[in-house]
Amino acid sequence: MSLPRIAIDAMGGDHGVRVMIEGAALARRRHDRFKFLLVGDEEQIKQALDNHPNMRGASEILHAPETVSGDEKPTQALRRARKTSMGLAIDAVKKGEAGAAVSGGNTGALMAMAKLSLRTMPGIDRPALAALMPTLGETDMVMLDLGANTDCDARNLVQFAIMGAAYSRIATGLAAPRVALLNIGTEEIKGTEALREASEQLRQADRKLAFSFGGFIEADKINRGAVDVVVTDGFSGNIALKAVEGAARFVTDLLKSAFQSSIRSKVGFLVSRPATELLKHHLDPNNHNGAVFLGLNGVVVKSHGSANAKGVANAVAVTARMLEEDLTDRITADLARGTGEGPGASGQAA
Repeated sequence: MSLPRIAIDAMGGDHGVRVMIEGAALARRRHDRFKFLLVGDEEQIKQALDNHPNMRGASEILHAPETVSGDEKPTQALRRARKTSMGLAIDAVKKGEAGAAVSGGNTGALMAMAKLSLRTMPGIDRPALAALMPTLGETDMVMLDLGANTDCDARNLVQFAIMGAAYSRIATGLAAPRVALLNIGTEEIKGTEALREASEQLRQADRKLAFSFGGFIEADKINRGAVDVVVTDGFSGNIALKAVEGAARFVTDLLKSAFQSSIRSKVGFLVSRPATELLKHHLDPNNHNGAVFLGLNGVVVKSHGSANAKGVANAVAVTARMLEEDLTDRITADLARGTGEGPGASGQAA
């Protein structure tokens, strides 16, 4: 099956062109139907492509004279959007020259450019940043918002729940994902007014929605596998994400230190190495790389800035999956079913 080509912001990410191209090449070796529009400094991209002959016939280069820096304010980046690799990658999606865009660059700038260029879908007030996270269950968990919106009202949270469930159905194959709102307790009286109101609205609409709403969940339970989608505002979501990532690094570093502390510990490491390697694989953020901006008229995926080639390849794979499964169409249908908003609201939802 052929796919629309994916625009790659080749200059984004901490490691720049080399890793972005290497990641795209790795993704193409896994799935040779991928085609790319590589956006950035033409000479640097050509040099990087010399090491990846499998990319030559599947790629076109779009020269961009400027790059968005990691510490640049979104307002500053917006003014230079038409000259930057990030802005031109998103513009290619708007013009239909690419089906989706992937960038490892400045998250705030990427969100601002994507929202201004692609606009939000009908029925969605604000886009949200969603990503897959590992759990103790059989499938990964979707969490949103992870930083796009610091302040959210009940209406925003309900829309996030609908979008997150649509993403979960594509990413995990679950027919009716279990959705919960992140809160400081599970009792209905806990949390902000926005959380309590969103919970009431989701309970009332539960039978209309393509997911099962389970109320509130606390932060220490989000990776246990009890829910499939965790919904929160971008402020709390970003803090929770960084806390989980930090805890994962702490555990792996602690184990490494413990196994090197004595001869006996080193012997123990050799015995338990299969288990520790499995743990390392499970906690490696590169294996879950690729956060999706949900709610836009187009697919934009944020790769972690520090991602290696394997991580970039996974972000590309996430992007392709969203294209294959028509993410925006699914969200539109779910909105019509659950809230009565969106283009399909007056008719029967798909």
